[in-house]
Amino acid sequence: MLFAVTRAQLADAFGEERLASLPAAAFPPPAAHTEGARLLQTVGVPTGTLFLREPDPESGLLPLLRELVDADGGAGEWPVFGWLLNAHLALDPGSGKVYAFDPDEETVEEMHTDVSSLIHVTLRFQRLLEEFSFSGDEADEDADFERLDGEVGRVRETTSAVDPLPFLGDGTVWSVVGDEIAAGARFTADSPAGRSLYG
Repeated sequence: MLFAVTRAQLADAFGEERLASLPAAAFPPPAAHTEGARLLQTVGVPTGTLFLREPDPESGLLPLLRELVDADGGAGEWPVFGWLLNAHLALDPGSGKVYAFDPDEETVEEMHTDVSSLIHVTLRFQRLLEEFSFSGDEADEDADFERLDGEVGRVRETTSAVDPLPFLGDGTVWSVVGDEIAAGARFTADSPAGRSLYG
């Protein structure tokens, strides 16, 4: 694991009711016993920014990539466990990497070196969305957004020092999410920042 992530850490930040995880039986045999699958089962992710897929109600399995996008070779057998923005998130059981497949743009990117990195970035951004607050003074609005941009930048920097993939370029899925957060576009109305932004 690149990042030390635990269920207790996520539960302390968000509460158990805000965590999503996947059952072990949802993964096909080649992926079921990998570290990435184990983390998605036992640690999970906070809800809000990244979404985990529901397994098929009949088979109990996650869809395979070939069922959702035009995937070549062995990649077609990778389980698709979630989505972020328009991208399907798939786990490569062999390498442990997480890939993002955008069927609209017909693009694929290496998103994370391992699932612990995915959980780390999701945790950091979700906490920022729930804990950041603006001063409430219009005269300080530029300074508030500068401070917010700095917080997003810290997530990028601390992540990239360990795993360069999530923020490798301006067009990566997480870079787009980070830009949206920095612009104030992803705060919910009941968050401290949302109350300032939306009244």
